This record gives sequence, C-alpha cells and structure tokens, in this order.
Amino acid sequence: MDTRDLIAALTKNDLKIKRDLFEQHYELMSSIALRFSKNEEQAKQLLIDAFDKTLNAYVNYKGKEVPEFAEFLRAEFITGAINFIKSIRSEYYVASTVLATSERDKNFNLFESGEIIDHNAIETPVLVKSIQELVPSQRLVFNLHVIDGFELITISEMLEASEQTVKSNLEKARFNLQKNIEKNNRTVKHEQTL
Repeated sequence: MDTRDLIAALTKNDLKIKRDLFEQHYELMSSIALRFSKNEEQAKQLLIDAFDKTLNAYVNYKGKEVPEFAEFLRAEFITGAINFIKSIRSEYYVASTVLATSERDKNFNLFESGEIIDHNAIETPVLVKSIQELVPSQRLVFNLHVIDGFELITISEMLEASEQTVKSNLEKARFNLQKNIEKNNRTVKHEQTL
C-alpha cells in the first residue's frame, strides 16, 4: 500500500490497517515503551497513547513529501513517549527535583565496588529493569542520549530544559544506572542460587 492510500485508510479510521501497522511495528514500539516507562503497566499505556498520537501526526503531516510510515514511526513514537511521561506531572516533576544533599550523596564514582561492569554482557531483563528504576527525567535523558543517540542540545529542546539540567540528569542517570545494575545483578545471582 502506498503512502497516499495508507493516509486515506487511516483518515477513514480503518481498524484493520491500524491493527496491521500496530502488529508490524509492535516490537520496536514495545521496546521503546519499556525503556521509557517505569514498569510494564505504564509501558502498555504509553504504547497505546504514543501509537495513537503517531498515527494522528502521520495523517496530519504537513511536509512536502510524506515519508514512509516505518521512517516516520521511530522519531514520532519517541516524541509521543516523552510527552506521555511528561504528562504524568505528579511523577515526573516531583521525582525530578530530588537533589543530593550531603557529600556522601554526591559521590558519583560509577565503579564504587571496584568491579567494572561490561554493559554488553548484562542480561536484557536486568538492564531494562535497571533503566526503569531511574527517575523519569533521568530515564528520559539516558534513553534519548545513550540509546537513541540524540545530542544534548536537542534533548534540552525536546524536554524544554536547560542543557545544564540535561547534563546533570545524564550524570545522575549513569550513576544511578550503575547502582541499579549492581543491585539487580546481585538479586538475580541470589535468586539463581536458591
């Protein structure tokens, strides 16, 4: 189906076409939703919300030439994920304002245990759980910069925050992710020995 036919079908609210698009791109969308959410329940809500908004944005695209849906999906879905997380104001803004208050809390030694963790060797469930445990602002910045490859200035524009705030959240995210991975690895090893 070409782009014009797809847009026409989506405009008519063709549920079969929507279901087909959802099923075709489910793996990509669910992996993004899991990374950006704090748990599976929130990921399910984000998935549906961001998918609907992505479809609406595609139908209402104002550029000269409408891109193929697969090309359009990733960036628009990430934008939908950001907006979904930011819309949970009670969670996003409260958790994002926590500051380190003592010298002990300001220790950003990523390898305090002396063990350097090879992030490529971490089991996917441990890594996803560790990312999900980050506060929302840190989780967003980490995902956008480290995993999705956005520049810090672009992230600051996307999140409507200063570049310094984004850098600070990235530092804290790396520190907290390391701690979460160490904790979750110990939990997995302990569960396996029982």
